[in-house]
Amino acid sequence: MDLFSRSWTALLTTVAELSDEDFAQPSGCAGWLVRDLVCHLVIDAQDVLITLVTPADAEPTRDAVTYWEVSATPPAGDDPLNALTVRLAAAHGEPWLLKFHLDDVGSAAGRAAGLADPALRVSTRDEVLTVGDHLSAYVLEWTLHHLDLVAHLPNAAGPPTAGLARSHELLESIARAEFPVSFSDQDALHRCVDVPRRRAGHAGRGRS
Repeated sequence: MDLFSRSWTALLTTVAELSDEDFAQPSGCAGWLVRDLVCHLVIDAQDVLITLVTPADAEPTRDAVTYWEVSATPPAGDDPLNALTVRLAAAHGEPWLLKFHLDDVGSAAGRAAGLADPALRVSTRDEVLTVGDHLSAYVLEWTLHHLDLVAHLPNAAGPPTAGLARSHELLESIARAEFPVSFSDQDALHRCVDVPRRRAGHAGRGRS
């Protein structure tokens, strides 16, 4: 729970400190500018909020690792949902509106996560998992997208080291392989995020 909060807070802070010009730069996600990725983060924050208030009685069907699935198709940025995100980002017009929207929804998601019972079972995308596993999975989401956000912004702050380390562990579990010990946490994530992945039950971005 604490690592979720730290990773999310760091990402929100980095977005808040971006200049208007930064929003027009490419991100690390195929086909997306920084503004498009920030819009995706708004949708992610909504997903966290919706999931936390969708309790389930059934036994968990996923955990923080199996929440992710390996896809055979690399992301190309041309999925209809991706295109919708681009249109939504453009509809905001000014970067400050995207910042405001993310801060508003993102802060609420962070507060809700801090108040949630980690053992509570919740449902998302027709799967059941505990709140703790859901938020743990999002540590990987926030960390990878933080790296995507600053991919072409050398002066922007990156993700916290604890989030990088945990994401490295999760990625090894997802890939069912150990990466070379010579790889730093960030190296491992940079080298391996191109393995196409998607959320369980959701044909989303391979980099998310």
